[in-house]
Amino acid sequence: MLGSVGLYFHIPFCAGKCPYCDFYSVDAADGLMDDYAKALDRHLREASAYLSNVVDTVYIGGGTPSLWGARRIDALLKRTRKLFSLSPKAEITLEVNPDSAQPKDLERWRKSGVNRLSFGVQSTDDALLRQLGRGHNAQQAARAVAQAAEAGYDNLSVDLLYGLPGQTMEQWRQTLQTAAAWPVAHISCYALKVEKNTPLHKTWGSIPCIDDDLVADQYLLAVETLERLGFAQYEISNFAKPSRQSRHNLKYWTLEPFLGFGPSAHSDFGGLRYAYTRDLSAYIDGVAGGDPIVTESERIERHDRAVEYIMLGLRTTHGINEAEYIQKFQASLDRPLALLAKWERYGLTRQENGRWKLTPKGFLVSNRLIGELLGEHAKR
Repeated sequence: MLGSVGLYFHIPFCAGKCPYCDFYSVDAADGLMDDYAKALDRHLREASAYLSNVVDTVYIGGGTPSLWGARRIDALLKRTRKLFSLSPKAEITLEVNPDSAQPKDLERWRKSGVNRLSFGVQSTDDALLRQLGRGHNAQQAARAVAQAAEAGYDNLSVDLLYGLPGQTMEQWRQTLQTAAAWPVAHISCYALKVEKNTPLHKTWGSIPCIDDDLVADQYLLAVETLERLGFAQYEISNFAKPSRQSRHNLKYWTLEPFLGFGPSAHSDFGGLRYAYTRDLSAYIDGVAGGDPIVTESERIERHDRAVEYIMLGLRTTHGINEAEYIQKFQASLDRPLALLAKWERYGLTRQENGRWKLTPKGFLVSNRLIGELLGEHAKR
């Protein structure tokens, strides 16, 4: 029996590049929006020839997908329904910037089938928003979320950033409390990471250093505050009200298959992981002319999946289970389990209902812990 699959569409257009952003994007005024729509349509028709799985999640990310236009998003979803077996209960997410969510668009997206919006709010402090180069202020963000709720959306998410230069604990507390009071069901909290080749990286010398201990305290404050306000943590950076976890993103963390479309999009399907070119024009030309657009590709062997089971499972509060691991991979988990039991004494891990998971304190050093676990796993 075929399992379900998720679809990801990368819409790379942006009004301007945020100084901290490392995602692939291009200027929304470059005149390629319709050409890109045609390329996606052709790519989808080609993919439909080999995909029989039920599609139960669709995620339209970017970039700023809301800038692509409600008409094009409507056409994309109509084509998806026509070509694939789209579940009537599919979660369909659209990423939106607060300054690009107009009431008429909200209504059009909802009628097109979008049932979940993810707002790139980042902060509710206007000074920090200006520092981040965002095109909205706190009032606009609050209004956009409220208008979405009024338009009939009952599954709204916001992204927030902490670890910002100059950001105090009180500013972060206020952002958390303000966002949690909005009509949202999901909040993602990410520590600012200064990636190479971003404008922020180039100007780093003039930005105050960020204190690692303060960032850790801000993370723990987020866990504590959001839990108290009804948002349970289910992954390192993600918090949700009951039954409102991102079903699409859970596919990434639970090793379920997904297909990506568009420049820089990644896929994990049929035992292969692959990615497309980070060049919009090359993607459009390649789809039209049959030229190669895949720039990365690897076959995932059982050992690799076993490593991913540990690495990704411990990113979630669901954790990992020995019996489940043995059933999936016919191998022992003894060495990693011994380490997990050792770390429990230090408050870094805990065992609940036969599943090992990291605590919030453990999540803070998850890269180091998971690295040690994988080192022990390799000794089996």
